[in-house]
Amino acid sequence: MHFEPPWDSLLAGFPADSAVLLQHRPLVDYYRAKGLALVITLDATNGLDRSAEAPALVAAGRSITEPEVQQLYRAYAVAVDTLLDPDYLGLAAETNLIRAAASPSLYAALVQVANDAADDVRAADTSVPLYVSVQVETAWGAFGGGGYQGIATDLTDFPFAQAIGLSSYPYLGGFAEPEELPLDYYSRLTALPKLVVEGGWTSATALASTPAEQARYLRRHAVLLDQAQAVAVFQLTFTDLDSTFFPPGTILPLFAHLGVVDVELQPKPGLAAWDSAFARPRL
Repeated sequence: MHFEPPWDSLLAGFPADSAVLLQHRPLVDYYRAKGLALVITLDATNGLDRSAEAPALVAAGRSITEPEVQQLYRAYAVAVDTLLDPDYLGLAAETNLIRAAASPSLYAALVQVANDAADDVRAADTSVPLYVSVQVETAWGAFGGGGYQGIATDLTDFPFAQAIGLSSYPYLGGFAEPEELPLDYYSRLTALPKLVVEGGWTSATALASTPAEQARYLRRHAVLLDQAQAVAVFQLTFTDLDSTFFPPGTILPLFAHLGVVDVELQPKPGLAAWDSAFARPRL
């Protein structure tokens, strides 16, 4: 699960624990009934524009740089951990991309609030593994140039991280073919346990890909995951997205064809590749 706090409700005084129970507990109960592990990434900024703050904060004229808003985030993180009991909890998303795209003040606020939230969560729960996610193409220099950048700054700025979440969309980072991805694409980043918490490869011809190429990526991806000894990977998304409902000006078309089935739930070639990896025994 990947979500941001319900800022409008929290700013209006709605209790964090009530918000978590109302918004997320039913789905979590469903996942648990299926015997699934639960990995949660909290997002403090704008997931579709890493230069910007969360839209609800912008609409309210507020900012994560404010101590009061940071306290709301911290309380929400504790409520998520206490009431949903995740197997892994992420306290910030795509930190290196935010550092590259956002203002220094916004990134500094993210570092502050994530570390303070980690302290608060640890005070209530000593066992849940904590992480932040990084954007893999950014780490390899695809968006900023200059070659491989790594994530040393992220590991320094978020020292509480016991694992690293990975966000990877190689087709947006200059890779034309899945086989171009180096074997150490994930393993080079860190020795910490790694979870691919978002990412994929489009099947859209408009983005110079095909359903068959997407299936090849999923097979290549399994090799990269083995090389990195990854502990988890998530298929984001299972279905393609229906562009009929996209708001004007959104970047969602870039991610609309990541599914292994189409909008009519008809299988694409990638489904068989995904099922093959999913069927492997877990250690």
